[in-house]
Amino acid sequence: MFSKILIANRGEVAVRIIKTARRMGIATVVVYSEADADSLAVEMADQTVAIGPAPAAESYLVAEKIIAAAEATHAQAIHPGFGFLSENAGFARACAAAGIVFIGPNPDAIDAMGDKIASKRFATAAGVSVVPGHVGEIADGAQAAKVSHEIGYPVMIKASAGGGGKGIRVAWNDRDVEEGFAAVRAEAKAAFGDDRIFIEKFIESPRHVEIQVLGDAHGHVVHLFERECSIQRRNQKVIEEAPSPLLDAETRAAMGAQAVALAKAVNYNSAGTVEFVAGQDQSFYFLEMNTRLQVEHPVTELVTGIDLVEQMIRVAAGEPLGFTQDDLAIKGWAIESRVYAEDPLRRFLPSIGRLVRYEAPVEGDAGGYIVRNDAGVREGDEISMFYDPMIAKLSTWAETRLEAIDGMGRALEDFHIEGPSQNLAFLAAVMDQDRYRSGVISTNYIPDEFPEGFHWVAPTHFQADLMTAAGAYMHRLLAARARRQGNGLAGPLTRTEWVVAIDKAKRPVVLADIEDGLVVTLPDEDRALTLTDVDWRPGRSLFRGQLDGRAFTATIEQADEGFIIRHRAARARVLVLTPLSAAMHERLPEKVKADTSKLVVSPMPGLVVTMEAVAGQTVREGEVVCIIEAMKMQNIIRAEREGVVKAVNATAGDSVAADDVLVEFA
Repeated sequence: MFSKILIANRGEVAVRIIKTARRMGIATVVVYSEADADSLAVEMADQTVAIGPAPAAESYLVAEKIIAAAEATHAQAIHPGFGFLSENAGFARACAAAGIVFIGPNPDAIDAMGDKIASKRFATAAGVSVVPGHVGEIADGAQAAKVSHEIGYPVMIKASAGGGGKGIRVAWNDRDVEEGFAAVRAEAKAAFGDDRIFIEKFIESPRHVEIQVLGDAHGHVVHLFERECSIQRRNQKVIEEAPSPLLDAETRAAMGAQAVALAKAVNYNSAGTVEFVAGQDQSFYFLEMNTRLQVEHPVTELVTGIDLVEQMIRVAAGEPLGFTQDDLAIKGWAIESRVYAEDPLRRFLPSIGRLVRYEAPVEGDAGGYIVRNDAGVREGDEISMFYDPMIAKLSTWAETRLEAIDGMGRALEDFHIEGPSQNLAFLAAVMDQDRYRSGVISTNYIPDEFPEGFHWVAPTHFQADLMTAAGAYMHRLLAARARRQGNGLAGPLTRTEWVVAIDKAKRPVVLADIEDGLVVTLPDEDRALTLTDVDWRPGRSLFRGQLDGRAFTATIEQADEGFIIRHRAARARVLVLTPLSAAMHERLPEKVKADTSKLVVSPMPGLVVTMEAVAGQTVREGEVVCIIEAMKMQNIIRAEREGVVKAVNATAGDSVAADDVLVEFA
């Protein structure tokens, strides 16, 4: 067994590998860019080596720097994590030439299966059912359009070396191909250093189901069942689970057998994933093979009890697998939610910034479900524009799927982040949706269910009760504190009759204090709410308690007047008013929103790649105004109206913030 390994990655996967290495008694070396100098992975590692500036092309993608770091620190092996050089056969060969073990599959397997074009040729020759498409590189936009017509729209334009949702576009017509081909090629070159492109048929309403395989150097290959990864946005996974609610035992066995046969054909000797596109009728087609550890591997670990990182290390050290296919079984159900620095209210556009508050759920047994949180950040860390916007991967396990989903909903309540925008409320919305809970999902789920992007949902009856009780409790606590401090504006603490306003809806209430909470009587509804076990004090952002015996956690912001209370995907302003004040509020005029129709603003922080608009130019609705790059993704900004350009406020190469005005119309 190795005594020291180098981790050629960053963020949560570096932390994840360190944890397993520590348990195995293996020392770790972490390489880091200038942007990651103060990261959690750097803090946790036994040794660290700086490898260059923030851009990955100057640090994490430079094989020579990483091998030099391994040699300098006498690391015997390198674990590449996922992304960066993890599927680079040249890097694996360079490691071998330097006498360093690559903790991953052999380079020939990477060549055969890691390259998306080669893998399809190989799979076709092996008799594996593949998605119809053009197996071969696409030279230019003209050929891309010709191939797309031959296959038939819609088609998917994909980077050969792609992964993680990067370098991929769906095209429905010639215009999409023209714009998408150039964008995919640019993304592929920037993210992977390889701009080769291929095109395949896009199957509508598909499901993304993948099989985890594991092989050793002694000819043994097993599969660890499947993961359902259909909840995606911009072709990047957001929520995964194991097993899949689609498959029955027969289909699971058939899909697993095909994945194992494919892996054996290339003498696969590490952890890898064979991805399939599946129909709702359980038909399936080989999509590609990822010759590395997958981001979503925790759900497989939770239902099988196998530590995949440990197995990768053991296999790389020459050990045979310590189990056979018959030893493996699925136990329970696991859900993973990717917590991203992105703004769901702006169609999930990336966000950056410092984690002013970062409070994750407590890991371990939470009573009926288990919580696991894979993260590479701490409070005070910064989410950089140079890398993937993931903050953490939150996973829950329970005996059944619905119990795991319910556990995820509660865990998301207990997750609190301030600083960059994040998708916690959106993830909670999915957990509460009937369609997701039914298991009848597809990769179109987010476009189908959130066609205009995510917006706050209306509070349920329980959430309205929760907001009423929590708002009343906080109001009385703050009033009592103000009274103790001699503030004459505190008002009479003895008043019991109030009106709670949740946005525009008003509810008369009668309040009565109890030892650890509050009883809220709703006279118009002839019932009462009992709030107990309250854990909140002024200044805290999380309000925990039990409402009529049901535990909850809500997020609190103090507004100029009242509170902003969020519970899962519902958010409202809550005021506690006297009856007279409530009547006066009815007469207040509503604010008129500013007219921004003549402005094109940046929807995210990023770098202006191109600026197409010119002052004096007439721009038609839908025309490209500029392209902004953020988190390794190129985002096309279009004009939402026709007009004459009055001013252009940014040029190619400029860094812009969210809401910066890029173009003004006359």
